[in-house]
Amino acid sequence: MGNLFVVATPIGNLEDITLRALRVLREVALIAAEDTRTTRILLRKHGITTRLISYNEHNMAVRTPKLLAVLESSDVALVSEAGTPGVSDPGHQIIVAALEAGFPVISIPGPSAVIAALTTSGLPMREFTFLGFLPRRSGERRRALSKLAGEPRTLVLFESPRRLVQTLNDIYATLGDRRIAVCRELTKAFEEVFRGTVSEALSHFVEPRGEFTVVVEGALETATPVDEATILRELKRRLVDGSSARDAAAQVSAELSVRRRRVYELSLRLRSTTPPRRKAPPGG
Repeated sequence: MGNLFVVATPIGNLEDITLRALRVLREVALIAAEDTRTTRILLRKHGITTRLISYNEHNMAVRTPKLLAVLESSDVALVSEAGTPGVSDPGHQIIVAALEAGFPVISIPGPSAVIAALTTSGLPMREFTFLGFLPRRSGERRRALSKLAGEPRTLVLFESPRRLVQTLNDIYATLGDRRIAVCRELTKAFEEVFRGTVSEALSHFVEPRGEFTVVVEGALETATPVDEATILRELKRRLVDGSSARDAAAQVSAELSVRRRRVYELSLRLRSTTPPRRKAPPGG
């Protein structure tokens, strides 16, 4: 009976791999890789000639039983394109299948974009919540973020360059202008860690490029209950500036740590009594 080794590989810099991981990759009978091209570069750098096959979301239904057959007599290593297999990457299916079939599953830990971003963010790291990739659609993304408006733990998420700006806008609308660290291309040649507020990040990342890990400050605890007058004052300021009742409620709820339903009900009441912002006359 063989072992399934879940091997963490570099998230960028090829030097970030453990001696144990290199030994395992040399000794197993087969390496199942999310992206064989990326893994082949790593293996070539370290002179490893182990047989390599692809294992990704497109073929894992077919490949899983084949890997289980190999495990009957030999060890197999599972690697993702970067970091640890199964963490927002393919791998969970073969791990569960191997465990259910009675094969030992052994972790070979190593680089992690989540931990790298968290430890360089400057934000609290004693407790954190990992969100992986948020939903692609803005409406679904805002609903997911709204549920976390009162979450005191630091939030960590992955995002693509195509959706980074939209996601930052959604974070601002639902969680408010919190402290944030936007980490780009971690451990690679053009690594960048931007630290500031959400609004400052929106001004900074106009045309995002690369892979992003985003760290967001958790909700701050309110020492004393927030009175209605304070909530109405903050809502009125945003409504006069043109925010929708929903966005204004989300921002105030996050900033004051007040239940969103309560704030939204007040925003609707205030919206009905707040005159629209007047535009200045031409030339005025």
